Amino acid sequence: MTSTRNCAGITSSRSLTKGFFWAIASDDRGHGGQGPPIVLFHYAPGRGGEHAERFLQGFGGQFLQVDAYEGYDRLTRLERPQGPWMLVHCWSHLRRRFVKLARNTKSPIAEAAVRQIATLYAVEATVRGMTPQARLAARQQYSTPIIAALKPWFEKQLSMISSGSKLAEDIRYGLAHWEGLTRFLGDGRLELDTNPVENAIRPVCLTRKNALFAGHEVGAENWALLSSVVATCRLNDVNPVACLAETLDAIINGHPQSQIEQLMPWRFRKTSSPNP
Repeated sequence: MTSTRNCAGITSSRSLTKGFFWAIASDDRGHGGQGPPIVLFHYAPGRGGEHAERFLQGFGGQFLQVDAYEGYDRLTRLERPQGPWMLVHCWSHLRRRFVKLARNTKSPIAEAAVRQIATLYAVEATVRGMTPQARLAARQQYSTPIIAALKPWFEKQLSMISSGSKLAEDIRYGLAHWEGLTRFLGDGRLELDTNPVENAIRPVCLTRKNALFAGHEVGAENWALLSSVVATCRLNDVNPVACLAETLDAIINGHPQSQIEQLMPWRFRKTSSPNP
């Protein structure tokens, strides 16, 4: 399962230039997959969909879990051996809208939407780490009826409230992305949300002022490379400092490039010390 997300930063030293970090994460542990969890950061001078297309070249997957940013739509029209990317939209983004609305306005409709989305997450909690087949069977038994009732409920609420309200906007957001939101019902490998990549990019977004020290685009690209190593270490429960130190030591001592796989974070010995 591949997810992607972007975050703004500042990269130029002489004139402030707005650039973006893109994060691409692959984490199959939710369905018991054996592939190593990986996060790759890329720097780009913008956040247009062409950058996502470029970064994803060579990826062999079929599904891409994303937020509703329209720049990803172009990926559904690409000619690839595997066919165009199929977008899987994020229930966490939709839920967040209703949580905020319920908190700010005490809207009973928003509160009801949060409760109904919570039932989907309750199903997911019971199948976390199970095989795709087991997850799919549970979703068909428990989640499909929830989804089948939720869409007409949204449509009914939309017909009863002001079309210009924030609540109407949030409901329309969900209905507009319904196909991507419900794609998880047909494949046990898929997740409900983009949380793995969101968690990976959050530290970068929170510390984006560090980008002032990037100096220029090459510096930003190097920062993205280092961030990729650190984030991947953390996903694999590996101490990034220890991993980087031993990896650099091995390279200095002539570790053959043909055996670079041995130096990947998921091959590094697990550490009992906390991640910095």
